[in-house]
Amino acid sequence: MADNNNSKITLMALVMMIFTTVFGFANSTVAYFLMGYSSILFYLAAAVLFFIPFALMMAEYGAAIKSDEGSGMYQWLERSVNPEFAFIGTFMWFASYIIWLVSTSAKVWIPFTTTFFGSDQTQNFAIAGLNATQVIGILSCLWMVLVTWVSIKGVKGIVRITSLGGLAVMSLNAILLVVSGVVLALRHGEFAQPLSTFLHSPHPGYQQPMGIMSFAVFAIFAYGGLEVLGGMVDKTKNPEKTFPKAIVISAIVITLGYAIGILCWGISTNWQKVLSDPTTNMGNISYVMMRNLGDVLGESMGLSAATSTTIGLWFARYTGLGMFLAYSGAFFTLTYSPLKTLIMGTPKSMWPKKFTKLNDNDMPSYAMMLQCAVVIVIILVASFASSDASAFYNILTLMANVSMTLPYLFLVYAFPKFKHNRDIMKPFEVYKSPAWTTVISWVVFIVVLGANVFTLLQPILENGDVQSTIWMLVGPILFGLMGVIWYQIRKHKQAQA
Repeated sequence: MADNNNSKITLMALVMMIFTTVFGFANSTVAYFLMGYSSILFYLAAAVLFFIPFALMMAEYGAAIKSDEGSGMYQWLERSVNPEFAFIGTFMWFASYIIWLVSTSAKVWIPFTTTFFGSDQTQNFAIAGLNATQVIGILSCLWMVLVTWVSIKGVKGIVRITSLGGLAVMSLNAILLVVSGVVLALRHGEFAQPLSTFLHSPHPGYQQPMGIMSFAVFAIFAYGGLEVLGGMVDKTKNPEKTFPKAIVISAIVITLGYAIGILCWGISTNWQKVLSDPTTNMGNISYVMMRNLGDVLGESMGLSAATSTTIGLWFARYTGLGMFLAYSGAFFTLTYSPLKTLIMGTPKSMWPKKFTKLNDNDMPSYAMMLQCAVVIVIILVASFASSDASAFYNILTLMANVSMTLPYLFLVYAFPKFKHNRDIMKPFEVYKSPAWTTVISWVVFIVVLGANVFTLLQPILENGDVQSTIWMLVGPILFGLMGVIWYQIRKHKQAQA
């Protein structure tokens, strides 16, 4: 018994696991780009109103309802509400990764070109009568085909190599912290972006109330990936005390990490001088800011302009290589993992046999090829509908944020029902008061829903940009309807059988 207890996850080990799962280097660059220092307040609010309560909900789900496949989302929703709600919720969760594949297949070319040229060259990709976004779209389709083919063949060595990208991206946080400290010391404590701008955004698109509130979806996205924590409860030492402590400590550490990162960017990056260029967007912001960090380091050390520029180029190249490898590793995993979770974690009766059939490499090859075709169609439609590469990357980022956060609504809505279901044994409970459970669930639900509503309405109300709102809505609506229709078709076939 003692040996079993010793093999359990300790408090600090759990905090580190949560930190590495949730914390993202690019979240601080996007936050600084859109909201400046004021983004820190949003990240703090998201930690209190979303991260802590939602993570504890996932922990209770995971401890009570075990699953061998993925996050166990279908089982959680099916036991708490009903099979149809569970299938639609899980299908929406899977759909969010389809949108992620669309978004990332286009964005992956930014770090790729930055690795070689020291800056984003994708906006210069026009060739043979095609504009930049159309060329990016075609390259993205080829990338999707390549990754799907490699994943079907079960070539895992590539994923091991690309794990180096994860280490490189983590090292970027250390580089930012150390170099910013050196620059601050050399400049005698002077920030490039005055701290007097703390309470308002320097970005013209995020200065009105609607724009400011729409940033909330970025703050929630910055704490994403929490649904995977549910399976950690039974592996944790003394979970009743350890898990809530780990969640709170993680929230403090991650929020501090984001806050320090955003402040560090203010040391080297003056928004108007560096980020106001129209070619700067949510796709290339990390590379622009890292290159500037290298430039500023050289200038602060009294080096020549040419030497400072060279340092900046190598900072950008290192960032590009790390992010390209990290994107590639995530891409190879997410090409099959969510799909496999959907078809293996839901009832087999919901799928034709060829969907659930695994090849010699334990991959659902037919379903993966179909997924590849769907992603390619969306990429081509999106890329040929836009001629502005910068706007294209921005809308892809917003599409991914909305689609990745909407499935949380299903889990939060089902939580009070899960708590009221006395047939479900609950070995781990944090929410013990039914009244508080309902109140907290509704607060989290309204925060997530409100953030998405503001994000969807902002383009229309501020710029009359209906097209951007349609692009953000089309994924969730289309896949939601597909989930409903597919469930009814399979249910009708079962009834006939």
